Amino acid sequence: MSHPQRVLVVVGTRPEAIKLAPVVRRLRQEPRQFDVHLCTTAQHRELLDQALGAFGLTADIDLDLMRPDQSLSEIAGRAFAALDPLLARIRPDWLLVQGDTTTAMCAALAALHRATRVGHVEAGLRTGDFRAPFPEEMNRRVVDLVADAFFAPTPRAVAALAAEGVAANRIHLTGNTVVDALLEVAALDGELKPEDLVLITVHRRESFGEPMASVFRAVARLAHTFPATRFLHLVHPNPNVMEALRGRETPENLEFSPPLDYTSLVRRMRQCRLILTDSGGIQEEAPTFGKPVLVLREKTERPEGVEAGLALLVGTDEERIFEETSRLLNDVTAYRAMSEGGNPYGDGHAAERIADVLAGRPFAAFTPALLSPVSI
Repeated sequence: MSHPQRVLVVVGTRPEAIKLAPVVRRLRQEPRQFDVHLCTTAQHRELLDQALGAFGLTADIDLDLMRPDQSLSEIAGRAFAALDPLLARIRPDWLLVQGDTTTAMCAALAALHRATRVGHVEAGLRTGDFRAPFPEEMNRRVVDLVADAFFAPTPRAVAALAAEGVAANRIHLTGNTVVDALLEVAALDGELKPEDLVLITVHRRESFGEPMASVFRAVARLAHTFPATRFLHLVHPNPNVMEALRGRETPENLEFSPPLDYTSLVRRMRQCRLILTDSGGIQEEAPTFGKPVLVLREKTERPEGVEAGLALLVGTDEERIFEETSRLLNDVTAYRAMSEGGNPYGDGHAAERIADVLAGRPFAAFTPALLSPVSI
């Protein structure tokens, strides 16, 4: 009998943990096929631990690299130094990384240096601009340069990889694992009562400074204009975000909260009316529940939601944010147009398809927009 494939899964941030948790859990259902080692760099410490805990997971290896207000180069240097001896010790058959973080980029390059095969979950996302989002666009391209298996979430991602010369037999259309995670967590709560609530998250590096200040001014204006609506801003712990909020006026119906654990975040997404965010993951999650998304970015590597009419790019301009949010809160027809339709990002079976690929089994590729919004 052959030995199981040794798979090293490396995560550093909460989105990585959420999107790779279904993969880890699925692979561990086949202990004769897969020997899974879960490693965290702790690029984001508290948020990462919360996310893993939501899925009953703890790290087998914790590199504990987080430092207060660390620079990208500092985390990269420590990650390379820690990951190389880990790869030498474990000698995995596969390294799995997700997305576009500094952790993913460093782990993929470290694996290349050790001649270890790399599987990239959520491969092929592109904006075409290395500065938007920054540094994620460069990170994901680096991972795709060295990857051996490309787990693409959508047909657009497949096309992007093909256009860059990736062989078709290395590209696998799986759907996005975030929908697997989302459906699993949502099933725990059952039905929830909707609320007159607008959910807000802002954290992108390219928005630090005046762009972020413009977003916060728009949110305050909206809270004044719609006093019966509750505005819940989940404040990212990055010091640049905290500084941008310091001393700002806070209307009574505008609430600031630390980031929620993933179970609570999913609950709020299900209960709210709409979402203002620069998060990539939330752009993928909201269509599952039929929640319109106003994207606080100039460009998105997830245009499928925009093309389907489920999301709208509004950037960081105060007037544009105020006008578009007001329109959705006032106009029932406009709201309905952005809240009905299938999910173009996943169907809840992405982790199963990834396991099939690693095991060398055939599978049926993801077909977009078959998942209807989940009833709340």
